[in-house]
Amino acid sequence: MSMPEADRPKPRPFSRYVLALIPLVVFGGIAATAAKMLYDQDFHGKNIADIPSALIGTKAPALNLPPLEGSNLPPLTDAAIKGKLTLVNVFASWCIPCREEHAILKELAKDSRLNIVAINYKDKNDNALRFLGELGNPYAAIGIDPNGKAAIDWGVYGIPESYLVAPDGTILYKRVGPFDDISLKEGLFPAMEKALGKPLS
Repeated sequence: MSMPEADRPKPRPFSRYVLALIPLVVFGGIAATAAKMLYDQDFHGKNIADIPSALIGTKAPALNLPPLEGSNLPPLTDAAIKGKLTLVNVFASWCIPCREEHAILKELAKDSRLNIVAINYKDKNDNALRFLGELGNPYAAIGIDPNGKAAIDWGVYGIPESYLVAPDGTILYKRVGPFDDISLKEGLFPAMEKALGKPLS
């Protein structure tokens, strides 16, 4: 005896199975990317902080960020970096690696050939002022980026992050993560020497 048509179980639409697989595919892609990064780091000696940027060799995004109130520093605008070899550093008071690299930035700021400015990323004004009060201020200008829009324009992966910008506004070098002795000697300093046309003394 055959079952009435209305009582027969209806086959599930194929699209439901496809939708169920999407999260698994996305997770698999993320896991594969992370595994490749770890493999490259462990077996090929690659530094995962040296992430290439599509912006290198192109003009830096426009800057028009309001100042950090109470810092007595100018806002971060195009005028603050125009015609100068500039290191644009993205930092926040809540960022522990930012605190770790700050002493290096203060040393770099002693070189009159290098202009150091900052994008203060998703921070509270008082906390940023306290951070600079405790550790010192290596910056010639600071612009606040409370909603992270400027960071998106600059292609920021995570902070701290730094960009070396030529006097003509071309991005020459990018560092993801805090500076250390190796990244200075193998990354920033050679890029500065190339921009200046002579060795750093």
